[in-house]
Amino acid sequence: MSGIESIEEFYHHKFNRAPNGVAQESDHFNVFDLAEVLKPGIPRPYQRRDFYKIMLIRGDNIFHYADKSIAANGAALTFFTPDVPYKCEQRGITTGSFCIFKEGFFSDHIRSSLKDLPVFAPGANAIFLLNEQQERLVVDIFQKMQQEIVTDYPFKYNLIRSYVTELIHQAMKMQPMEQLYQHTDANTRITAVFRDLLERQFPIASNEQQLKLRSAMDYAERLNIHVNHLNRAVRTTTGKTTTKLISERLLSEARALLAHTNWNVAEIGYCLGFEEAGNFNHFFKKNTGITPGNYRQQIS
Repeated sequence: MSGIESIEEFYHHKFNRAPNGVAQESDHFNVFDLAEVLKPGIPRPYQRRDFYKIMLIRGDNIFHYADKSIAANGAALTFFTPDVPYKCEQRGITTGSFCIFKEGFFSDHIRSSLKDLPVFAPGANAIFLLNEQQERLVVDIFQKMQQEIVTDYPFKYNLIRSYVTELIHQAMKMQPMEQLYQHTDANTRITAVFRDLLERQFPIASNEQQLKLRSAMDYAERLNIHVNHLNRAVRTTTGKTTTKLISERLLSEARALLAHTNWNVAEIGYCLGFEEAGNFNHFFKKNTGITPGNYRQQIS
């Protein structure tokens, strides 16, 4: 897995220049046609970026993000965050538009974090297939952003923020309403904080990085609650044990690292908190039925 791509590196890779002052680094925003940046025959690495990206893409494409690979044939609206590594594998002619922005572009204008929005939440659906009507609407929003960003209007970024927000709401409307309902009971709040703490440890970006929180007890101590309290809250809310959710997330990251890095199995196990390679092999085989080495052979 490659390192984290910064805004500066993005402009260097795509345009061989630094950002041109479209906005300051902390609140950077820009919008592009895909045709401006696509370099046929040059694959993009599977990696994290230090900025958010919303993209309208048309064609026959496969998106690899986290431990998932999703085919999108036609028009799709995609949302990617700095927390999740990803790449797009193009199979033929690809067209569309996309915008990139840093957290600061929104942080002073919304009450909560961008990660509280369903499309950017940990584990959220990142890809939305569009019908013709939805595609026309999204195309219109991107055209408005591209037209506005070159104007001298002093409040243009406020207007552009409203266009980005409209894209987010269009995607949220495509999700079943039960996924958008926010429970407010104590068990759900504890589970949400636990999940947030769990996701903060990922993705693993270096083979020298190692997870610090591995057990339910580790998370309970960090949250300053009794482990039994944490376990009851998580089971009540999700139907799963705390240990099961931790194991599922470890397994997801293990699959991603086996698929997208050349680190050996022992290194991956160490990063995931297994001091002994044999313990990691046992954990992986117990949950998948095959060893990490066999899994890597199968996907390659």
